[in-house]
Amino acid sequence: MKKLIIVTGGAGFIGSGIIWKLNKLGEKNILVVDEINNIKWKNLLGLEFVDYVEKDDFLNNLISGKYDKFEIDTIFHMGACSSTIYPDARHYIKNNYEYTKILCEYAVNRNIRFIYASSAATYGDGTHGFSDDEDELENLRPLNMYGYSKHLFDLWAKHNGLLTKIVGLKYFNVFGPNEYHKADMRSFVIKAYEQIMSDGKVKLFKSYREEYADGEQLRDFIYIKDALNMTMFFYTNRNLVGIYNIGTGEPHSFNQLVKAVFESLGKKPNIEYIEMPKEIKDQYQYYTKAEMKKLFSCGYNIPITDFYLAVSEYVNKYLSKNKYLADYNE
Repeated sequence: MKKLIIVTGGAGFIGSGIIWKLNKLGEKNILVVDEINNIKWKNLLGLEFVDYVEKDDFLNNLISGKYDKFEIDTIFHMGACSSTIYPDARHYIKNNYEYTKILCEYAVNRNIRFIYASSAATYGDGTHGFSDDEDELENLRPLNMYGYSKHLFDLWAKHNGLLTKIVGLKYFNVFGPNEYHKADMRSFVIKAYEQIMSDGKVKLFKSYREEYADGEQLRDFIYIKDALNMTMFFYTNRNLVGIYNIGTGEPHSFNQLVKAVFESLGKKPNIEYIEMPKEIKDQYQYYTKAEMKKLFSCGYNIPITDFYLAVSEYVNKYLSKNKYLADYNE
C-alpha cells in the first residue's frame, strides 16, 4: 500500500505550496483537504494528488475511522481561519483549536508525522520577544483571537507532552504566488502592486508611536519559497520535533517593501500615509523579528532569498503575469 500524505488547507497559500514541493519529490499520493472557493481552486491547477475532500467531511470521515485502512505517512495541517478580525471567537476555537486537537491526537495515536501551522501572531506586540523556545510559551500575549487560538493549541500540546512528538511552525509574514484568494489577509506586496497599477500610489498606515516614523513599522517578511523550504525540512528530517519559527530574522519596513515594489515596476515611489482604522489600532504589531537560531542549529542551511530579489521575482514573474507556483517547472 502506498503511503498517503494529507494536506489540510491544501488549496490555500502555504498548503498548495507544500503539495507543489511534494510533487517535486515525486510524491503524488496526496489527499487535499480544504474549504474551496471560487478563487482558491486555481491554486490546485497543475498539482498532482489523488483526491480532494471538504474539511467538515474529512473530519467526519476521520472520526468514523474511514482513513484507518490507509497507511498515512504525514499530516500537514495548514488549514485554519486566518483572518485577524473575524467577529465570532467561537469560530476560531472550533476551526483552529478543536479541529487541530482532533487531528493531532489521531496522528500521535497512530505514529503519523504531524506538522502543523502555528503563527507569529502568538507573539503579540513582541514585549516578550520572538523566541521559539517552548519554555517561553506561557509568557506570550497574542493581540487578537486568531493569534490566541493558535497559542491555545501550542499550550495544549505542550501541557500534554505532545511537543516531543509533533512539529509546530510559527510562520511570520509570508508573501508570494498562490496568495491571491486571501482577500484582506494577502501580503502587502500584492496590495501595494494592485494600488500602484490602479492609482499610481500606495497608502500606508501612519505610526502612532514616537519611536516609529510613518511607514517605518517593521515586519519579518519571508518569501513563500523560503517558507516552503523550511517546512519541507521537517518532512525530510523526521527526528525533529517541537516549535520552530519560519522567518528570516531580518525585518524590513513597509516603506522598504513599497519602494521595492515600485522599483520592480520601474516606477518612482509615491506613498500616502493614512489613518489606521480604530478596530486594528490596539492589535497592531509595530515590530516582528523571528529568532532563527533554533532552526539553523538543526542543520538548515539553504540560503534565504534576498528580500529585494524576492519582491522583484514575485512582481515580475508572478503578479504581472498572473502566474501560480505550478506554472513554472523549476
